Amino acid sequence: MENTAGKIVSWAQAKEQVQAWKKAGAKVVFTNGCFDLVHLGHVDYLEKAHNLGDKLVLGLNSDSSVSRFKGPERPLQDEQSRARVMAALQFVDLVVLFNEDTPLNLISELIPDILVKGSDYLTENIVGADVVKKAGGTVKTIDFVEGYSTTRIVEKIKKLK
Repeated sequence: MENTAGKIVSWAQAKEQVQAWKKAGAKVVFTNGCFDLVHLGHVDYLEKAHNLGDKLVLGLNSDSSVSRFKGPERPLQDEQSRARVMAALQFVDLVVLFNEDTPLNLISELIPDILVKGSDYLTENIVGADVVKKAGGTVKTIDFVEGYSTTRIVEKIKKLK
C-alpha cells in the first residue's frame, strides 16, 4: 500500500511514534472511524480534533470491521483507499488500521493524551475512555456539522437510480 508521507503505519510503528511525540512534550489526540466517503463533516471534525492537541492519530476501521458495523454493502471504498485519503489530510499525523469491532485494543496500546469522538456519544460510553482517563488523559466530544453523514449521502445516491 502506498504510504502517504509515511503516515500509514502498523500498530508497533504507531506506538513507537506516539511514545516519541509524548517524550518530546507533544499532546497526542486519538480518534477513530470508518471514513468511507469523506465529506465536509469529516474534515471539520478531524481538524477540530487535531486542534485539541499537537498530533492526531486516526484509528481506521478495516474493511471487515466496517462491514460488521455498517452492513454488507459497506465499505464503499477499500481500506487502502480510505487510509490514503485520510493520510493526505494535513491535520492527520498517523493512520492505523484496526480489525476489531472497537478500537479499545489500539487505544490501550497507544494511550493517547486526548480521546475524541463525535458529540453523538456520551463521554462515559466512548470506547477506551476509561483507559485514557486512568492514564491521566482526557476525553472530549466534538459537535458535527449539521446535515453531513456518509449514510445520508449513500441514501441520496440510491434515490438517483
